[in-house]
Amino acid sequence: MQFPVYVLGIHPHFLFEAIAYFIGFRVYLYTRNKERIPMDKAMWVIVGAIFGAAFGSKFLYWFENPIKTIEQWDNLKYMLEGKTIVGGLLGGLIGVELAKKCIGWKRSTGDDFVLPLTVGMMLGRIGCFLTGMDDHTYGIATTWITGVDFGDGIERHPTQLYEIAFLFILIIILLTIKRKNAIKWEGYLFQLFMLSYLVFRFSIDFIKPTPHPYFSINNIQVASLIGIIYYITLMRRKRQQHQHYIKREEQIHAK
Repeated sequence: MQFPVYVLGIHPHFLFEAIAYFIGFRVYLYTRNKERIPMDKAMWVIVGAIFGAAFGSKFLYWFENPIKTIEQWDNLKYMLEGKTIVGGLLGGLIGVELAKKCIGWKRSTGDDFVLPLTVGMMLGRIGCFLTGMDDHTYGIATTWITGVDFGDGIERHPTQLYEIAFLFILIIILLTIKRKNAIKWEGYLFQLFMLSYLVFRFSIDFIKPTPHPYFSINNIQVASLIGIIYYITLMRRKRQQHQHYIKREEQIHAK
């Protein structure tokens, strides 16, 4: 296979990123819980997510190689060229929370984003894989049967395909939880999604040839650890609140 793999003469990264945004947004409009939040407020949440994700993806990228970023701080091309999914997710989360605060919305909106995000990320990773070496999302050299030569003559871990497979399995699990009505509290699916993905990214980045300047881990892993700690703490608190609610309901019905 010759990388990058152009599709109808279009660069795969540009094509699949555009497809991911378009289909992800359509999936959100089609599957969102229309009783949870009205459309006018939902659009402000989406705006917050977009701007938060855009800033977060760039901001975290600047920490991939902090020394180079300091040296290139006045190079606009360098400062704007890279982005990261983890930074986008965490930045999008902050953007959504700020948007909700501005419009006075207190209910969780995360569950509506799980399927659109997963579909969009899977499509985006197809573009990353077809782009090859230029995308810098491949893994280190490997002798595994899964190894792919992206054009430099070295068999490498196709970490983009690993991520697609992980996301596919994860969304099946989350949709099964939803179908069986096993959602414990509002926001439960999104919190499970984020925690699971951050654990995956922390693990998979050990086999990526990116700089690891932060005590043998990279910028993505640092951000993932922060996110993992946040979501474990959040879900423990939500679990305690849920158990307290169930206990109170049992006491009311027992009277």
